[in-house]
Amino acid sequence: MTITIQRTTSPKAKPESESALGFGKIFTDHMFIMDYSTEKGWYDPRIVPYGPLLLDPSTTVLHYGQTIFEGLKAYRTVDDEILLFRPEKNMERINVSNERLCIPPIDVDFGVAALKEFVGVERDWVPSSEGTSLYLRPFIIATDPFLGVHPSHTYQFIIIASPSGQYYPEGVNPVKIWVENKYVRAVKGGIGCSKTAGNYAASLKAQQEAQDAKYTQVLWLDGVERKNIEEVGTMNVFFVIGGEVITPALQGSILPGITRMSVIELLRSQGMTVTERVISIQEVYDAHKAGRLDEAFGTGTAAVISPIGELNWGGDKIVINGNQTGKIAQETYNTITGLQSGRLADTFGWTTKV
Repeated sequence: MTITIQRTTSPKAKPESESALGFGKIFTDHMFIMDYSTEKGWYDPRIVPYGPLLLDPSTTVLHYGQTIFEGLKAYRTVDDEILLFRPEKNMERINVSNERLCIPPIDVDFGVAALKEFVGVERDWVPSSEGTSLYLRPFIIATDPFLGVHPSHTYQFIIIASPSGQYYPEGVNPVKIWVENKYVRAVKGGIGCSKTAGNYAASLKAQQEAQDAKYTQVLWLDGVERKNIEEVGTMNVFFVIGGEVITPALQGSILPGITRMSVIELLRSQGMTVTERVISIQEVYDAHKAGRLDEAFGTGTAAVISPIGELNWGGDKIVINGNQTGKIAQETYNTITGLQSGRLADTFGWTTKV
């Protein structure tokens, strides 16, 4: 398919300072849209000026939440090249979410090509300061104007972009995490392994209460026994216990993060022991008491690597690594961001030039 391009006649003013970008607050001049119908399949891919979507009040996505999304970034190198980080993995994960939400799949190669074409049009919006990037949000919405609980027959695949700085106000400094033991976000067999709106809606109440208690994010426990660690609201999570790096295994209730995958592959390539298994919150607290909990950190597209300095489990607080960024978290952050920004040679083949 050929992507048509309609450039805006009213370009927006660029942010005056990249140091104050924040996250997800400013949007670029254009968006990518492609339509789907059961008769035509995916058709009419186009890049058009950014603007409101016209939806009927009965549109399926508004009532039944049939939607998925992804998140990835474009980076400007010191040589003024634009790089994407493992975009094919995001397109592959879109189709995992699509399958679970009964949404027709996207061709992975075309999805990557659409991302590259779109970022090429928005090239001037990719910031250059350290720690900044152009955040990309591909998403699919069900668009049938009909009230009824069944998969839609029509969809739109859309990509928008936002120049962004650090996701957490703490930057790469340790964050405080609230261990949630009252609310449940996902269970095996549900939609926890899909990147879909319902997962995030289910997390809002706990997240609000955590923030009221001055904690940055929520660490979710399993939805059945309420004892095994799953993930932080916007990140997968890793613990370094006695020199071993441990992360919860993917068992259908947590998101298979692209950054998580990359960190595992990176650390193993360096000869470190990385174990994917069930790990309980009690094990983490016992390891801390025994002096064996070396560090903890989260991984995700938005934050990349976020060290964890404190956990609060039912009022029982522990401070990890003296509330300092650990060696593994810092070195992993330096390597991943170095690859993403082109400062380090990409021996893994993870980056794609736009």
